[in-house]
Amino acid sequence: MSVWLPTAPCTPADCASPRWPTVRRSTAILRLAAGTAAVLAGVVLAPVAVPLGPAGRARLAALWCRTVMRAFGVRIRVTGAVPGERVPGRPGPGTLVVPNHISWLDIPLVASVLPGRMLAKREVRRWPVLGPLARFGGTLFVDRDRLRELPAVVGAVAGVLRRGSRVVVFPEGSTWCGRERGRFRYAAFQAALDADAVVRPVHIAYRPVGAAAFVGDDALGASLWRVATAAGLTAEITVLPPIPAAAHADRRSLARAAQRALGRAAVPGAAAVPHRRPGGPRTIPAQTIVDRDSANLPSASVHHSVSFIPAAASSERTPS
Repeated sequence: MSVWLPTAPCTPADCASPRWPTVRRSTAILRLAAGTAAVLAGVVLAPVAVPLGPAGRARLAALWCRTVMRAFGVRIRVTGAVPGERVPGRPGPGTLVVPNHISWLDIPLVASVLPGRMLAKREVRRWPVLGPLARFGGTLFVDRDRLRELPAVVGAVAGVLRRGSRVVVFPEGSTWCGRERGRFRYAAFQAALDADAVVRPVHIAYRPVGAAAFVGDDALGASLWRVATAAGLTAEITVLPPIPAAAHADRRSLARAAQRALGRAAVPGAAAVPHRRPGGPRTIPAQTIVDRDSANLPSASVHHSVSFIPAAASSERTPS
């Protein structure tokens, strides 16, 4: 196993056993059908977004990701100050978005609120359906088995941040069930320092806990079925205040500051929701439902080509 890959104690048996209300089997099958259709629609319509420019593509990607979540029956609850859109390439620092990592759902969830370029393992390029979408979305790929490439990856991320763009990295390096959390690895934070960017911690939680977890040797097919069968599954995303990289002496200090912010957000009532300043970011009140039950379209078959990829092999990893 690569030294880049941390391991979590979370297992499907301990963390993702069905202990929550479920919907009827027919509803779950319809959700899988709708979710599959939404993903395929993204593949078909992706070329249409090419002439829209960076800002237009970001808006379209956010809409598509929200549609995928809704199709699988997942409601989205957003808390915190969501920054307004910036046009990449204009003056101003980029943003390194650093969420905790629980599930494959984290990727469309974060992209629905804070669309940006993702950092993913190289193998994702070869995945059916998702690979072409990742390439089209400007995903940055890393070979986790070649440590000598790490400086080049950090340099690529820093270059994107210098151009004022947003990059999303999962610094825990592996998925955790939501009850347990991993230590942030430091490499991506060096890119933020090099680019004089800001770091935006984002806390993710799912209710019920465990329904969305994609951990250990979990298979994607089993995870998809849990998500589709869960009644009232809600993805909660808390956008925390930005942390200027320049305020920290090194990447370790910066990473620890971001992790402490997420730790405070995990405690109910600990995360403050800032008020909106004139011309500042819009503020979404706590407990605001973005996607409501009426929008939870049902979702029927899984992509068999990836349905048996275990979480340990398919979750997005980040080197340190």
